[in-house]
Amino acid sequence: MDAYSMSISSASRRVTSKLYQDLKTARLYTFDRSHKELGIMDRVLQFESLDPNRKPHIGIVGAGFAGLRCADILIRYGFRVTILEARNRLGGRIHQERLPSGNLIDMGANWIHGTDDNPILDLAKETKTHTGVFDSESYVFDEDGTLLSAQEGDKFSTVMWNIIEEAFEYSEKHGTQIDADKTLLDFFKEQILKQIPDTLEGYERQRKFVLQMADLWGAFVGSPVETQSLKFFWLEECIDGENLFCAGTYHKILERVAKPAVDGADIRYGTRVSEIYGKSTSPNGTPRARTADGQILEFDELVVTTPLGWLKQNTHAFHPPLPDRLSKAIQNIGYGCLEKVYISFPTAFWLTPDVNGRKVQGFCQWLSPNYSKDTNPAGWTNEIVELASMGPSSHPTLLFYTYGDESRHITSTLRSLPSQKEKLDFLFNFFKPYYSRLPSYDENNPDCHPVVAVATDWLGDDLAGNGSYANFQKGLKEGDKDIEIMRQGISGEGIWLAGEHTAPFVALGTVTGAYWSGEGVAKEVAGSYGRRMAEKLGKEDAITN
Repeated sequence: MDAYSMSISSASRRVTSKLYQDLKTARLYTFDRSHKELGIMDRVLQFESLDPNRKPHIGIVGAGFAGLRCADILIRYGFRVTILEARNRLGGRIHQERLPSGNLIDMGANWIHGTDDNPILDLAKETKTHTGVFDSESYVFDEDGTLLSAQEGDKFSTVMWNIIEEAFEYSEKHGTQIDADKTLLDFFKEQILKQIPDTLEGYERQRKFVLQMADLWGAFVGSPVETQSLKFFWLEECIDGENLFCAGTYHKILERVAKPAVDGADIRYGTRVSEIYGKSTSPNGTPRARTADGQILEFDELVVTTPLGWLKQNTHAFHPPLPDRLSKAIQNIGYGCLEKVYISFPTAFWLTPDVNGRKVQGFCQWLSPNYSKDTNPAGWTNEIVELASMGPSSHPTLLFYTYGDESRHITSTLRSLPSQKEKLDFLFNFFKPYYSRLPSYDENNPDCHPVVAVATDWLGDDLAGNGSYANFQKGLKEGDKDIEIMRQGISGEGIWLAGEHTAPFVALGTVTGAYWSGEGVAKEVAGSYGRRMAEKLGKEDAITN
Protein backbone atom coordinates (compact mmCIF):
# COMPACT_ATOMS: atom_id res chain seq x y z
CA MET A 1 0.00 0.00 0.00
CA ASP A 2 1.78 3.11 -1.12
CA ALA A 3 -0.03 6.43 -1.27
CA TYR A 4 -2.39 8.96 0.28
CA SER A 5 -4.28 8.65 3.55
CA MET A 6 -6.69 5.83 4.27
CA SER A 7 -7.76 5.35 7.84
CA ILE A 8 -10.72 4.91 10.14
CA SER A 9 -12.28 8.33 10.47
CA SER A 10 -14.19 8.19 13.74
CA ALA A 11 -13.53 7.09 17.30
CA SER A 12 -16.79 5.14 17.36
CA ARG A 13 -15.79 3.13 14.30
CA ARG A 14 -12.45 2.40 15.89
CA VAL A 15 -14.10 0.82 18.93
CA THR A 16 -16.14 -1.58 16.80
CA SER A 17 -13.67 -1.99 13.94
CA LYS A 18 -12.49 -5.51 13.16
CA LEU A 19 -9.16 -3.96 12.20
CA TYR A 20 -8.50 -2.56 15.65
CA GLN A 21 -9.99 -5.53 17.47
CA ASP A 22 -7.52 -7.69 15.56
CA LEU A 23 -4.65 -5.29 16.29
CA LYS A 24 -5.41 -5.36 19.99
CA THR A 25 -5.68 -9.14 20.02
CA ALA A 26 -2.58 -9.77 17.91
CA ARG A 27 -0.31 -7.40 19.78
CA LEU A 28 -1.53 -8.18 23.29
CA TYR A 29 -1.21 -11.87 22.46
CA THR A 30 2.49 -11.54 21.75
CA PHE A 31 3.25 -8.90 24.38
CA ASP A 32 1.28 -10.09 27.40
CA ARG A 33 0.35 -13.75 27.24
CA SER A 34 3.94 -15.02 27.35
CA HIS A 35 5.12 -12.87 30.25
CA LYS A 36 5.52 -15.83 32.59
CA GLU A 37 7.06 -17.99 29.89
CA LEU A 38 9.52 -15.27 28.91
CA GLY A 39 10.45 -14.86 32.56
CA ILE A 40 11.42 -18.53 32.55
CA MET A 41 13.35 -17.90 29.34
CA ASP A 42 15.34 -15.21 31.13
CA ARG A 43 16.36 -17.74 33.80
CA VAL A 44 17.33 -20.36 31.25
CA LEU A 45 19.24 -17.99 28.98
CA GLN A 46 21.09 -16.37 31.85
CA PHE A 47 22.31 -19.82 32.83
CA GLU A 48 23.23 -20.75 29.26
CA SER A 49 24.89 -17.41 28.45
CA LEU A 50 28.14 -18.76 29.86
CA ASP A 51 28.30 -21.07 26.85
CA PRO A 52 27.03 -19.49 23.56
CA ASN A 53 26.80 -22.93 21.96
CA ARG A 54 24.07 -23.91 24.46
CA LYS A 55 21.82 -20.99 23.49
CA PRO A 56 18.78 -21.88 21.38
CA HIS A 57 19.71 -21.22 17.76
CA ILE A 58 17.08 -19.51 15.60
CA GLY A 59 17.39 -19.27 11.82
CA ILE A 60 15.72 -16.42 9.93
CA VAL A 61 15.24 -16.62 6.17
CA GLY A 62 15.33 -13.09 4.76
CA ALA A 63 16.72 -9.78 6.03
CA GLY A 64 13.83 -7.47 5.22
CA PHE A 65 12.08 -5.46 7.92
CA ALA A 66 10.29 -8.54 9.32
CA GLY A 67 13.49 -10.57 9.55
CA LEU A 68 15.53 -7.73 11.01
CA ARG A 69 12.95 -6.88 13.67
CA CYS A 70 12.54 -10.57 14.51
CA ALA A 71 16.32 -10.85 14.98
CA ASP A 72 16.35 -7.75 17.18
CA ILE A 73 13.78 -9.17 19.61
CA LEU A 74 15.32 -12.64 19.70
CA ILE A 75 18.78 -11.24 20.37
CA ARG A 76 17.37 -9.23 23.27
CA TYR A 77 16.07 -12.48 24.78
CA GLY A 78 19.49 -14.05 24.43
CA PHE A 79 18.92 -16.35 21.48
CA ARG A 80 21.64 -17.14 18.99
CA VAL A 81 20.42 -15.84 15.62
CA THR A 82 21.54 -16.60 12.08
CA ILE A 83 20.01 -14.72 9.14
CA LEU A 84 20.13 -16.30 5.69
CA GLU A 85 19.89 -13.52 3.11
CA ALA A 86 20.02 -14.27 -0.61
CA ARG A 87 20.95 -10.70 -1.57
CA ASN A 88 24.24 -8.93 -0.85
CA ARG A 89 22.42 -6.26 1.17
CA LEU A 90 19.86 -5.85 3.93
CA GLY A 91 16.31 -4.52 3.64
CA GLY A 92 14.60 -6.75 1.09
CA ARG A 93 11.97 -4.60 -0.58
CA ILE A 94 13.24 -1.57 1.35
CA HIS A 95 16.09 -0.41 -0.84
CA GLN A 96 17.61 2.85 -2.07
CA GLU A 97 19.61 3.90 -5.08
CA ARG A 98 21.46 7.14 -5.66
CA LEU A 99 20.78 9.46 -8.59
CA PRO A 100 23.72 11.09 -10.42
CA SER A 101 22.79 14.26 -8.52
CA GLY A 102 23.64 12.47 -5.28
CA ASN A 103 20.04 12.27 -4.07
CA LEU A 104 18.81 8.98 -2.66
CA ILE A 105 15.55 7.48 -3.93
CA ASP A 106 13.49 4.65 -2.49
CA MET A 107 13.05 1.77 -4.89
CA GLY A 108 10.60 0.12 -2.51
CA ALA A 109 8.29 1.70 0.05
CA ASN A 110 7.90 5.51 0.00
CA TRP A 111 5.26 6.01 2.68
CA ILE A 112 4.64 5.76 6.42
CA HIS A 113 1.03 4.66 6.73
CA GLY A 114 -0.71 6.33 9.64
CA THR A 115 0.58 8.49 12.48
CA ASP A 116 -1.35 7.03 15.43
CA ASP A 117 0.97 4.79 17.47
CA ASN A 118 3.09 3.85 14.46
CA PRO A 119 6.58 2.55 15.37
CA ILE A 120 7.94 3.46 11.93
CA LEU A 121 7.02 7.09 12.49
CA ASP A 122 8.79 6.91 15.84
CA LEU A 123 11.88 5.59 14.06
CA ALA A 124 11.64 8.36 11.47
CA LYS A 125 11.66 10.94 14.26
CA GLU A 126 14.48 9.17 16.09
CA THR A 127 16.66 9.10 12.96
CA LYS A 128 15.65 12.63 11.93
CA THR A 129 14.27 11.30 8.65
CA HIS A 130 12.37 14.07 6.89
CA THR A 131 8.73 13.30 6.07
CA GLY A 132 6.14 15.30 4.18
CA VAL A 133 2.41 15.49 3.59
CA PHE A 134 0.60 16.83 0.52
CA ASP A 135 -2.53 18.90 0.97
CA SER A 136 -2.41 21.32 -1.97
CA GLU A 137 -5.06 21.66 -4.68
CA SER A 138 -5.80 18.92 -7.18
CA TYR A 139 -3.96 18.97 -10.48
CA VAL A 140 -5.80 16.66 -12.87
CA PHE A 141 -5.78 16.33 -16.67
CA ASP A 142 -8.73 14.85 -18.50
CA GLU A 143 -8.53 12.24 -21.25
CA ASP A 144 -7.89 14.91 -23.88
CA GLY A 145 -5.00 16.42 -21.93
CA THR A 146 -6.97 19.45 -20.75
CA LEU A 147 -6.28 20.61 -17.22
CA LEU A 148 -9.36 20.59 -15.03
CA SER A 149 -10.02 23.68 -12.97
CA ALA A 150 -8.86 23.44 -9.38
CA GLN A 151 -12.49 23.58 -8.28
CA GLU A 152 -13.52 20.66 -10.50
CA GLY A 153 -10.46 18.61 -9.61
CA ASP A 154 -11.12 19.03 -5.90
CA LYS A 155 -14.82 18.27 -6.35
CA PHE A 156 -14.30 15.01 -8.23
CA SER A 157 -11.49 13.96 -5.90
CA THR A 158 -13.74 14.55 -2.90
CA VAL A 159 -16.52 12.44 -4.41
CA MET A 160 -14.05 9.64 -5.16
CA TRP A 161 -12.67 9.58 -1.60
CA ASN A 162 -16.17 9.74 -0.15
CA ILE A 163 -17.01 6.58 -2.07
CA ILE A 164 -13.78 4.94 -0.91
CA GLU A 165 -14.70 5.73 2.71
CA GLU A 166 -18.20 4.36 2.19
CA ALA A 167 -16.72 1.23 0.63
CA PHE A 168 -14.52 0.64 3.69
CA GLU A 169 -17.52 0.91 6.00
CA TYR A 170 -19.80 -1.15 3.76
CA SER A 171 -17.20 -3.89 3.34
CA GLU A 172 -16.54 -4.19 7.06
CA LYS A 173 -20.22 -4.14 8.00
CA HIS A 174 -21.62 -6.39 5.26
CA GLY A 175 -18.58 -8.42 4.19
CA THR A 176 -20.10 -11.76 5.05
CA GLN A 177 -23.04 -11.09 2.70
CA ILE A 178 -21.06 -9.57 -0.19
CA ASP A 179 -20.53 -11.80 -3.22
CA ALA A 180 -16.86 -12.77 -3.53
CA ASP A 181 -16.77 -11.65 -7.17
CA LYS A 182 -18.07 -8.14 -6.48
CA THR A 183 -15.36 -5.50 -6.97
CA LEU A 184 -14.63 -2.03 -5.74
CA LEU A 185 -15.42 -0.76 -9.25
CA ASP A 186 -18.87 -2.34 -9.01
CA PHE A 187 -19.43 -0.41 -5.78
CA PHE A 188 -18.26 2.81 -7.44
CA LYS A 189 -20.73 2.35 -10.28
CA GLU A 190 -23.57 1.92 -7.79
CA GLN A 191 -22.63 4.79 -5.51
CA ILE A 192 -21.88 7.28 -8.26
CA LEU A 193 -25.60 7.29 -9.07
CA LYS A 194 -26.29 8.55 -5.54
CA GLN A 195 -23.33 10.92 -5.28
CA ILE A 196 -24.04 12.50 -8.67
CA PRO A 197 -27.79 12.13 -9.38
CA ASP A 198 -29.42 12.58 -12.78
CA THR A 199 -30.83 15.91 -11.64
CA LEU A 200 -27.39 17.55 -11.67
CA GLU A 201 -26.43 19.45 -14.80
CA GLY A 202 -23.66 17.62 -16.65
CA TYR A 203 -24.05 14.54 -14.48
CA GLU A 204 -22.77 12.14 -17.16
CA ARG A 205 -19.52 14.08 -17.54
CA GLN A 206 -19.05 14.26 -13.77
CA ARG A 207 -19.67 10.56 -13.30
CA LYS A 208 -17.17 9.78 -16.03
CA PHE A 209 -14.44 11.78 -14.31
CA VAL A 210 -15.03 10.14 -10.93
CA LEU A 211 -14.96 6.65 -12.44
CA GLN A 212 -11.72 7.51 -14.22
CA MET A 213 -10.30 8.76 -10.93
CA ALA A 214 -11.23 5.41 -9.39
CA ASP A 215 -8.42 3.95 -11.51
CA LEU A 216 -6.01 5.67 -9.13
CA TRP A 217 -6.78 2.95 -6.59
CA GLY A 218 -4.29 0.77 -8.46
CA ALA A 219 -1.43 2.90 -7.15
CA PHE A 220 -2.35 1.85 -3.62
CA VAL A 221 -2.45 -1.89 -4.03
CA GLY A 222 -0.58 -2.54 -7.26
CA SER A 223 -3.62 -4.04 -9.02
CA PRO A 224 -6.56 -2.50 -10.94
CA VAL A 225 -9.73 -1.24 -9.27
CA GLU A 226 -11.77 -3.68 -11.35
CA THR A 227 -10.09 -6.62 -9.59
CA GLN A 228 -10.16 -5.23 -6.02
CA SER A 229 -12.31 -7.38 -3.74
CA LEU A 230 -15.20 -5.47 -2.19
CA LYS A 231 -15.84 -8.28 0.27
CA PHE A 232 -12.40 -7.81 1.82
CA PHE A 233 -11.87 -4.17 0.96
CA TRP A 234 -11.88 -3.42 4.69
CA LEU A 235 -8.51 -5.17 4.95
CA GLU A 236 -6.97 -2.36 2.86
CA GLU A 237 -7.69 0.27 5.52
CA CYS A 238 -4.68 1.65 7.41
CA ILE A 239 -3.65 2.96 10.82
CA ASP A 240 -5.36 6.20 11.86
CA GLY A 241 -3.81 9.54 11.00
CA GLU A 242 -2.03 11.01 8.03
CA ASN A 243 0.03 9.05 5.55
CA LEU A 244 3.46 10.62 5.36
CA PHE A 245 5.78 10.56 2.36
CA CYS A 246 9.23 9.45 3.48
CA ALA A 247 11.03 12.32 1.80
CA GLY A 248 14.38 11.51 3.36
CA THR A 249 13.97 7.89 2.15
CA TYR A 250 13.97 4.82 4.38
CA HIS A 251 17.78 4.75 4.42
CA LYS A 252 18.38 5.85 8.03
CA ILE A 253 15.32 3.97 9.31
CA LEU A 254 16.64 0.77 7.72
CA GLU A 255 20.05 1.33 9.29
CA ARG A 256 18.43 1.77 12.69
CA VAL A 257 16.23 -1.34 12.35
CA ALA A 258 19.18 -3.41 11.08
CA LYS A 259 21.71 -2.37 13.73
CA PRO A 260 20.84 -4.99 16.39
CA ALA A 261 21.11 -7.76 13.79
CA VAL A 262 24.32 -6.35 12.32
CA ASP A 263 25.84 -6.19 15.80
CA GLY A 264 24.45 -9.38 17.27
CA ALA A 265 23.47 -11.88 14.57
CA ASP A 266 25.38 -14.02 12.10
CA ILE A 267 24.23 -12.60 8.75
CA ARG A 268 25.08 -14.79 5.78
CA TYR A 269 24.77 -12.76 2.61
CA GLY A 270 24.39 -14.41 -0.78
CA THR A 271 22.77 -17.44 0.88
CA ARG A 272 19.71 -18.49 -1.07
CA VAL A 273 17.46 -21.00 0.65
CA SER A 274 16.03 -23.59 -1.73
CA GLU A 275 14.35 -26.07 0.62
CA ILE A 276 12.96 -25.95 4.15
CA TYR A 277 12.60 -29.05 6.33
CA GLY A 278 10.42 -29.29 9.42
CA LYS A 279 11.28 -31.06 12.67
CA SER A 280 9.49 -34.27 11.69
CA THR A 281 11.91 -34.84 8.79
CA SER A 282 15.03 -34.66 10.95
CA PRO A 283 16.50 -37.46 13.08
CA ASN A 284 17.46 -34.75 15.57
CA GLY A 285 13.97 -33.27 15.63
CA THR A 286 15.14 -29.86 14.42
CA PRO A 287 14.14 -27.74 11.40
CA ARG A 288 16.70 -27.35 8.63
CA ALA A 289 17.33 -25.17 5.60
CA ARG A 290 19.03 -26.33 2.43
CA THR A 291 20.80 -23.60 0.48
CA ALA A 292 21.19 -23.35 -3.28
CA ASP A 293 24.84 -24.42 -2.99
CA GLY A 294 23.92 -27.58 -1.09
CA GLN A 295 24.57 -26.60 2.53
CA ILE A 296 22.28 -28.08 5.18
CA LEU A 297 21.85 -25.70 8.11
CA GLU A 298 20.17 -26.89 11.31
CA PHE A 299 18.35 -24.70 13.85
CA ASP A 300 16.15 -25.01 16.90
CA GLU A 301 13.44 -22.92 15.18
CA LEU A 302 13.22 -21.42 11.69
CA VAL A 303 11.43 -18.15 10.81
CA VAL A 304 10.63 -17.66 7.12
CA THR A 305 10.20 -13.98 6.21
CA THR A 306 10.27 -14.31 2.44
CA PRO A 307 7.69 -12.23 0.51
CA LEU A 308 4.25 -13.67 -0.16
CA GLY A 309 5.07 -13.86 -3.87
CA TRP A 310 8.05 -16.10 -3.10
CA LEU A 311 5.88 -18.35 -0.94
CA LYS A 312 3.34 -18.63 -3.76
CA GLN A 313 6.04 -19.85 -6.13
CA ASN A 314 7.85 -22.10 -3.67
CA THR A 315 5.30 -24.04 -1.64
CA HIS A 316 7.04 -27.14 -3.02
CA ALA A 317 10.19 -26.15 -1.09
CA PHE A 318 8.63 -27.14 2.25
CA HIS A 319 9.07 -30.63 3.69
CA PRO A 320 6.80 -32.12 4.82
CA PRO A 321 4.33 -30.44 2.45
CA LEU A 322 2.56 -27.44 3.91
CA PRO A 323 -0.83 -28.18 5.46
CA ASP A 324 -3.50 -27.90 2.80
CA ARG A 325 -5.25 -24.97 4.49
CA LEU A 326 -2.00 -23.01 4.79
CA SER A 327 -1.06 -23.71 1.19
CA LYS A 328 -4.49 -22.48 0.06
CA ALA A 329 -4.19 -19.35 2.21
CA ILE A 330 -0.88 -18.48 0.56
CA GLN A 331 -2.39 -18.87 -2.91
CA ASN A 332 -5.64 -17.08 -2.03
CA ILE A 333 -4.16 -13.72 -1.07
CA GLY A 334 -3.30 -11.45 -4.00
CA TYR A 335 0.13 -10.01 -4.79
CA GLY A 336 0.37 -6.65 -6.54
CA CYS A 337 2.84 -5.29 -9.07
CA LEU A 338 3.37 -1.65 -8.14
CA GLU A 339 6.40 -0.17 -9.91
CA LYS A 340 8.03 3.27 -9.89
CA VAL A 341 9.82 5.44 -12.41
CA TYR A 342 11.85 8.44 -11.26
CA ILE A 343 12.58 11.10 -13.88
CA SER A 344 14.91 13.98 -12.94
CA PHE A 345 15.28 17.38 -14.58
CA PRO A 346 17.81 20.22 -14.29
CA THR A 347 15.22 22.32 -12.47
CA ALA A 348 11.70 21.86 -11.11
CA PHE A 349 9.98 23.88 -13.85
CA TRP A 350 6.54 22.74 -12.64
CA LEU A 351 6.91 24.87 -9.51
CA THR A 352 6.92 28.03 -11.64
CA PRO A 353 3.29 29.21 -11.99
CA ASP A 354 1.82 29.17 -15.47
CA VAL A 355 -0.10 32.06 -17.03
CA ASN A 356 -3.09 31.16 -14.87
CA GLY A 357 -1.01 31.12 -11.72
CA ARG A 358 -1.15 27.35 -11.29
CA LYS A 359 1.75 25.11 -10.33
CA VAL A 360 2.11 21.48 -9.27
CA GLN A 361 2.99 20.71 -5.67
CA GLY A 362 2.42 17.14 -4.57
CA PHE A 363 0.24 14.92 -6.74
CA CYS A 364 -0.74 15.18 -10.39
CA GLN A 365 -2.86 12.79 -12.46
CA TRP A 366 -3.49 12.20 -16.16
CA LEU A 367 -6.81 10.34 -16.51
CA SER A 368 -7.28 7.73 -19.25
CA PRO A 369 -5.17 9.66 -21.81
CA ASN A 370 -6.21 9.32 -25.45
CA TYR A 371 -3.46 11.64 -26.71
CA SER A 372 -0.59 9.14 -26.31
CA LYS A 373 -1.80 6.32 -28.55
CA ASP A 374 1.69 5.57 -29.85
CA THR A 375 3.07 4.73 -26.43
CA ASN A 376 -0.05 4.11 -24.35
CA PRO A 377 -2.80 2.74 -26.61
CA ALA A 378 -4.60 1.22 -23.61
CA GLY A 379 -5.03 4.66 -22.04
CA TRP A 380 -3.46 3.76 -18.69
CA THR A 381 -4.01 6.49 -16.11
CA ASN A 382 -0.76 7.95 -14.82
CA GLU A 383 0.08 9.64 -11.53
CA ILE A 384 3.08 11.40 -10.05
CA VAL A 385 4.39 12.69 -6.78
CA GLU A 386 6.76 15.56 -7.46
CA LEU A 387 9.77 15.61 -5.15
CA ALA A 388 10.79 19.26 -5.44
CA SER A 389 8.53 20.46 -2.62
CA MET A 390 9.90 18.25 0.11
CA GLY A 391 11.88 20.79 2.14
CA PRO A 392 15.47 19.76 2.91
CA SER A 393 15.06 16.51 0.94
CA SER A 394 13.83 18.20 -2.25
CA HIS A 395 15.21 17.52 -5.70
CA PRO A 396 13.82 18.21 -9.21
CA THR A 397 12.39 14.75 -9.78
CA LEU A 398 9.00 13.32 -10.74
CA LEU A 399 8.01 9.96 -9.29
CA PHE A 400 5.57 8.05 -11.51
CA TYR A 401 3.59 5.17 -9.99
CA THR A 402 2.52 2.35 -12.31
CA TYR A 403 0.71 -0.94 -11.74
CA GLY A 404 -0.95 -3.83 -13.55
CA ASP A 405 -0.48 -4.08 -17.30
CA GLU A 406 1.36 -0.76 -17.49
CA SER A 407 3.95 -2.04 -15.00
CA ARG A 408 4.30 -5.27 -16.95
CA HIS A 409 4.73 -3.37 -20.22
CA ILE A 410 7.38 -1.00 -18.89
CA THR A 411 9.45 -3.56 -17.01
CA SER A 412 9.40 -6.14 -19.80
CA THR A 413 10.32 -3.54 -22.41
CA LEU A 414 13.24 -2.27 -20.33
CA ARG A 415 14.54 -5.81 -19.88
CA SER A 416 14.49 -6.29 -23.65
CA LEU A 417 16.56 -3.18 -24.43
CA PRO A 418 20.33 -3.81 -24.61
CA SER A 419 21.77 -0.39 -23.80
CA GLN A 420 21.29 2.20 -21.08
CA LYS A 421 20.68 4.88 -23.71
CA GLU A 422 17.84 2.87 -25.23
CA LYS A 423 16.31 2.36 -21.81
CA LEU A 424 16.45 6.09 -21.03
CA ASP A 425 15.04 7.03 -24.43
CA PHE A 426 12.15 4.63 -23.91
CA LEU A 427 11.29 6.07 -20.48
CA PHE A 428 11.64 9.70 -21.59
CA ASN A 429 9.41 9.10 -24.63
CA PHE A 430 6.84 7.03 -22.73
CA PHE A 431 6.26 9.67 -20.06
CA LYS A 432 6.78 12.80 -22.16
CA PRO A 433 3.05 13.17 -23.06
CA TYR A 434 2.46 13.70 -19.33
CA TYR A 435 5.35 15.74 -17.97
CA SER A 436 5.21 17.99 -21.06
CA ARG A 437 1.76 19.16 -19.90
CA LEU A 438 3.01 20.38 -16.54
CA PRO A 439 2.98 24.15 -15.93
CA SER A 440 5.81 26.21 -17.46
CA TYR A 441 7.03 23.35 -19.64
CA ASP A 442 8.89 24.68 -22.68
CA GLU A 443 10.20 22.28 -25.30
CA ASN A 444 12.92 24.78 -26.22
CA ASN A 445 14.14 25.20 -22.66
CA PRO A 446 16.92 22.74 -21.69
CA ASP A 447 15.71 22.89 -18.09
CA CYS A 448 12.57 21.06 -19.21
CA HIS A 449 14.49 18.14 -20.72
CA PRO A 450 14.96 15.11 -18.46
CA VAL A 451 18.51 14.14 -17.59
CA VAL A 452 18.07 10.74 -15.96
CA ALA A 453 15.43 8.10 -15.28
CA VAL A 454 15.48 5.16 -12.88
CA ALA A 455 12.84 2.42 -12.97
CA THR A 456 12.10 -0.37 -10.52
CA ASP A 457 11.62 -3.95 -11.63
CA TRP A 458 10.10 -5.90 -8.77
CA LEU A 459 8.23 -7.92 -11.39
CA GLY A 460 11.58 -9.24 -12.59
CA ASP A 461 12.89 -9.94 -9.09
CA ASP A 462 12.30 -13.56 -8.07
CA LEU A 463 13.52 -12.91 -4.53
CA ALA A 464 10.69 -10.36 -4.19
CA GLY A 465 8.28 -12.96 -5.55
CA ASN A 466 7.98 -11.02 -8.83
CA GLY A 467 5.74 -8.36 -7.37
CA SER A 468 5.30 -5.77 -4.66
CA TYR A 469 3.07 -6.69 -1.67
CA ALA A 470 -0.10 -8.44 -0.55
CA ASN A 471 -3.55 -7.29 -1.65
CA PHE A 472 -7.09 -8.65 -1.84
CA GLN A 473 -8.57 -9.58 -5.20
CA LYS A 474 -12.05 -10.52 -6.36
CA GLY A 475 -12.99 -14.15 -5.82
CA LEU A 476 -11.47 -14.14 -2.32
CA LYS A 477 -13.80 -15.91 0.12
CA GLU A 478 -11.95 -16.08 3.45
CA GLY A 479 -9.35 -13.35 3.28
CA ASP A 480 -9.20 -12.58 7.00
CA LYS A 481 -8.96 -16.27 7.91
CA ASP A 482 -6.27 -16.76 5.24
CA ILE A 483 -4.15 -14.10 6.95
CA GLU A 484 -4.72 -15.68 10.37
CA ILE A 485 -3.74 -19.10 9.03
CA MET A 486 -0.48 -17.71 7.61
CA ARG A 487 0.28 -16.04 10.95
CA GLN A 488 0.16 -19.44 12.63
CA GLY A 489 2.82 -20.94 10.36
CA ILE A 490 3.56 -24.56 11.21
CA SER A 491 5.00 -24.14 14.68
CA GLY A 492 4.72 -27.87 15.33
CA GLU A 493 7.40 -28.30 12.69
CA GLY A 494 9.45 -25.43 14.09
CA ILE A 495 8.64 -23.26 11.06
CA TRP A 496 7.17 -19.78 11.48
CA LEU A 497 6.06 -17.20 8.90
CA ALA A 498 6.46 -13.43 9.11
CA GLY A 499 6.13 -10.49 6.74
CA GLU A 500 3.69 -7.79 5.67
CA HIS A 501 1.30 -10.55 4.58
CA THR A 502 1.00 -11.89 8.16
CA ALA A 503 0.67 -8.50 9.86
CA PRO A 504 -2.20 -7.22 12.00
CA PHE A 505 -5.07 -6.43 9.63
CA VAL A 506 -4.64 -2.66 9.96
CA ALA A 507 -1.04 -2.84 8.73
CA LEU A 508 -1.18 -5.44 5.95
CA GLY A 509 0.93 -4.53 2.95
CA THR A 510 2.95 -1.90 4.83
CA VAL A 511 6.41 -1.48 6.34
CA THR A 512 4.79 -1.15 9.76
CA GLY A 513 3.08 -4.48 9.19
CA ALA A 514 6.34 -6.22 8.32
CA TYR A 515 7.98 -4.72 11.41
CA TRP A 516 5.11 -5.76 13.70
CA SER A 517 4.96 -9.27 12.27
CA GLY A 518 8.67 -9.87 12.86
CA GLU A 519 8.30 -8.60 16.40
CA GLY A 520 5.25 -10.76 17.05
CA VAL A 521 6.78 -13.98 15.71
CA ALA A 522 9.96 -13.42 17.74
CA LYS A 523 7.90 -13.21 20.92
CA GLU A 524 5.91 -16.28 19.90
CA VAL A 525 9.13 -18.23 19.32
CA ALA A 526 10.50 -17.07 22.66
CA GLY A 527 7.23 -17.87 24.39
CA SER A 528 7.09 -21.31 22.79
CA TYR A 529 10.61 -22.07 23.90
CA GLY A 530 9.75 -20.72 27.34
CA ARG A 531 6.79 -23.09 27.61
CA ARG A 532 8.99 -26.06 26.79
CA MET A 533 11.57 -24.93 29.30
CA ALA A 534 8.83 -24.43 31.88
CA GLU A 535 7.68 -28.01 31.40
CA LYS A 536 11.25 -29.25 31.63
CA LEU A 537 12.01 -27.23 34.77
CA GLY A 538 8.71 -28.34 36.29
CA LYS A 539 9.60 -32.00 35.79
CA GLU A 540 13.08 -31.46 37.22
CA ASP A 541 11.61 -29.69 40.25
CA ALA A 542 9.20 -32.56 40.76
CA ILE A 543 12.04 -35.10 40.68
CA THR A 544 14.11 -32.99 43.06
CA ASN A 545 11.23 -32.66 45.49
